[in-house]
Amino acid sequence: MVVIRLARGGSHKRPFYHVVATDSRNRRDGRFIERLGYFNPVAHGNDIRLNFSLERVAHWRSNGAQVSPRVAQLLKDFAGQAAAKA
Repeated sequence: MVVIRLARGGSHKRPFYHVVATDSRNRRDGRFIERLGYFNPVAHGNDIRLNFSLERVAHWRSNGAQVSPRVAQLLKDFAGQAAAKA
């Protein structure tokens, strides 16, 4: 089953997460099918904290991909940010 989840990167005490579509049997930071965005929880100043390719997320969800709870929350936050900017 394809799942959309976070893959951790970054250095010690400076996390950075890629939002990826991957097979659920793969490791958290292992092989993935496609990168769909990123999440930077320690963004400062003008750094971008959250970015998604919403059309690719919609594509994967229409093909049956499951979304992890944290990614679902981040998608909701991102949609709220996009609506506030418009």
